[in-house]
Amino acid sequence: MSLFDLRRAACATLAGLATLAVAPTYVLAARPAKSAAASATLAVTPIVFRERRLANGLQVITVESHTSPTVSVQVWYHVGSRDDPAGRSGFAHLFEHMMFKSTANLRAEQFDRLTEDVGGANNASTGDDVTEYHEIVPSNHLETLLWAEAERMANLKVDDGNFKSERAVVEEEYRQRVLASPYGRLFNAFSSASYLEHPYKRSTIGSIDDLEAATLFDVVSFHARYYRPDNATLVVAGDFDQAQLDAWIDKYFAVVAKPSTPLPVFDAREPAWQSDRTASVTGPQVPLPAVAYTWLAPPVTSDDSPALQVAAAVLAAGESSRLNQSLVYRQRIATQASFNADLRVGPGLLVAYAIAAGGKSPADVGAALIAEVTRLATVAPTPAELDKVKNQLITSAFQSRQTPLGLASAVADAAVLGGNAARVNTDLDDLQRVSAADVQRVMRRYVLDARKVAIDYRQDKAAK
Repeated sequence: MSLFDLRRAACATLAGLATLAVAPTYVLAARPAKSAAASATLAVTPIVFRERRLANGLQVITVESHTSPTVSVQVWYHVGSRDDPAGRSGFAHLFEHMMFKSTANLRAEQFDRLTEDVGGANNASTGDDVTEYHEIVPSNHLETLLWAEAERMANLKVDDGNFKSERAVVEEEYRQRVLASPYGRLFNAFSSASYLEHPYKRSTIGSIDDLEAATLFDVVSFHARYYRPDNATLVVAGDFDQAQLDAWIDKYFAVVAKPSTPLPVFDAREPAWQSDRTASVTGPQVPLPAVAYTWLAPPVTSDDSPALQVAAAVLAAGESSRLNQSLVYRQRIATQASFNADLRVGPGLLVAYAIAAGGKSPADVGAALIAEVTRLATVAPTPAELDKVKNQLITSAFQSRQTPLGLASAVADAAVLGGNAARVNTDLDDLQRVSAADVQRVMRRYVLDARKVAIDYRQDKAAK
């Protein structure tokens, strides 16, 4: 949803084959409206999936489809930047890179050869709550990919050479994405300037100082603590025979040993914000000043989550969005304005930001941004606005689910972040039921009547 969400995708975006696979079908069907704004909804045929758990604790979810001869294999580890040790930010991100290094039976970077050399693709991403690895290949290469994912789950070489080489890569990524980007420091500060105590305060991409302070012992301990079958979810979607797939999963994954030590229990809290706060951030090459505001948001599993997603789309999705029309076109006070509902397993953030137009003061830009965001709590979205953004959100979801990669990602997201794979069959209905009154209600609760953090971003006066 965000134009530039540095934390959620510290490295990669999903890549996939152009060939289409089966997707849930849908038809227009009259349903009893649950609100005055919803007179008809799309009847979505449920995604049929199978779910089981191996004796070693690995959660396995499979979605069989034969529309195209392709298949996606994904492993989502339930570890993210929230789990980074104190003073060691960037560890989850570091292991996103480390997992592509050598194992007992794989050479470094061999995943590229197993996927790209047969017309497929592979990648990974790190978030606050999860680190996911995914591949998409012609289906006759499925067994090889299952073996390879089990191999790096069980036999990754966490040695000094691999650690130092990938640490250097992550540090360079930090320089490019945060230090070299004109607004990298601003986007990186959304979490660090907002959260009071929660580990979400740490940057997913990490910091050079923390990474340089890390030792090989730190890295080995982190890997042993989190990269294990009972802390992972395997999702396979696409063209396969279910019985054969089950046999391969049992052959390669069931033998991965479950550690004897218990999984760490994550139990962090963020205290209620008792007052508004301010933060100042500077950069050496800031062409135009910017302002941002953040508010605490509920977890992604909240009943208010769909309404917040719709509200964010009304404010910031596309050229016709309220913020773009008001701040960029009519007032000409900003070159860019956005609003994002960054929802997570724990307390998320609502983030509004704007980059000033030439000659406009940050104070005036901030006032205009706040006025337009809070106006949504008092001036309801029109039926046309609601229809537009719901169509955008639902169309985007349907398009993604046309490929095995997107289908597997949707199911994995529901299972790991939403806590229940079945949510993949209810999330679009939830979006369609959002009314104008729902949008106003959540904007009043989480924005108008809530505490906020104001972030001012300007050129560092000492920088030349």
